[in-house]
Amino acid sequence: MNTPSQSETAPAADAAGRLARQMRFIVEADRLKEVFRQSLNSRSRRAENDAEHSWAICLIAMTLAEHANEPIDLLRVLKMLLIHDLVEIDAGDTFAYDTAAMADQHEREARAADRIFGLLPADQAAEFRALWDEFEAGQSADARFANAIDRFHPMLLNCLTEGSTWKKHGVTREKITARNRRIADGCDPLWEYACAMLDRAVAAGHVPAS
Repeated sequence: MNTPSQSETAPAADAAGRLARQMRFIVEADRLKEVFRQSLNSRSRRAENDAEHSWAICLIAMTLAEHANEPIDLLRVLKMLLIHDLVEIDAGDTFAYDTAAMADQHEREARAADRIFGLLPADQAAEFRALWDEFEAGQSADARFANAIDRFHPMLLNCLTEGSTWKKHGVTREKITARNRRIADGCDPLWEYACAMLDRAVAAGHVPAS
């Protein structure tokens, strides 16, 4: 009876260990479904969770990729959009117009990135963290487009729910414009669309002008 040599068993053990780490990450990522955002879903009007947001922005990015200001690698954009909110499993969702909470947002989320991506095998941990850092920096063409899509989606949901979150927190058009004008850095046509959408919301009384 032949028994496996040490050289044969080592790769199998390595593969099993790698799979185990990947599965720990996948199970941890499932917790994103339990992180709720300020935005409401357009039909049920219940709070949207982070996993729903991640799915929506990937779909929007796929659909609108042709309108990006610069050539983009759509697969890299989708990877950024899928992983960028995983840090909120630890850090929670920070409301975009809460200046006090945003003061230490990046520090809290960076610690979360260390822990969550650190569950993965080293090569994937490095890849995912690099993509997260690139998204946060917002300097590359891929990151600019990804950030544009990420900022547009809450605006869309607010316009579809009569400015629900904006009204709740007293957010004005001026603040919305200041927060989201970076959409234009990645997708000028989308920013033009967002501004027209916001004009209609102001005209309908769903958000104050100032």
